[in-house]
Amino acid sequence: MGTTSDVSLPEETIFKLLANRRHRFAIHALKRTGGPMDVADLSTRVTAWECGIDPETIDHDDRRNLHTVLTRTHLPKLDECDVVEYDDEAKLVEPTPALDDLDVYIEVLRGREIPWSLYYVGLAVLAGLVQVAVAVGVPGFAALDATAAFVVTLFAVSALLHYYYDEGARLGNLEKPPELREREWRRKSIVIIL
Repeated sequence: MGTTSDVSLPEETIFKLLANRRHRFAIHALKRTGGPMDVADLSTRVTAWECGIDPETIDHDDRRNLHTVLTRTHLPKLDECDVVEYDDEAKLVEPTPALDDLDVYIEVLRGREIPWSLYYVGLAVLAGLVQVAVAVGVPGFAALDATAAFVVTLFAVSALLHYYYDEGARLGNLEKPPELREREWRRKSIVIIL
């Protein structure tokens, strides 16, 4: 299999690809592997993620059903968009350079937290309120004559948080796809609350 170089997909196509959970799971698995992957292995991983179970405990029928859907629908679609190269005869799928271009769109698809633009507006308002409190001499704030240092620190911490959340949301960066980690996080949070 060769590689596709410098492919630029239209945003509409990217959003359609990423809207499908199986596409996201397949992309995540391929990015984790970093090279060609046997479709049977890919089917096992995606089935395990969908069922929320260990890959070694996958039922043969479940894996076979997903294998069929992947080879007939999902992998040809990803190949058609030049995100992967799929060899139907060898039953191998390989990521292309275009796969990395999808990372920038993942933040748009997440829904758990507020948009970063709104977050930074909130920080700017907070920094402005602190500056007003210092200027007016509000007790406790009058000592903050180094407001600039406060603002710089605030934005530095925010930038680090932004980087941390972006890295965790990228497909292929961690063991499980982002939405599965989020689901586990919610489950743990509910258990802690109860």
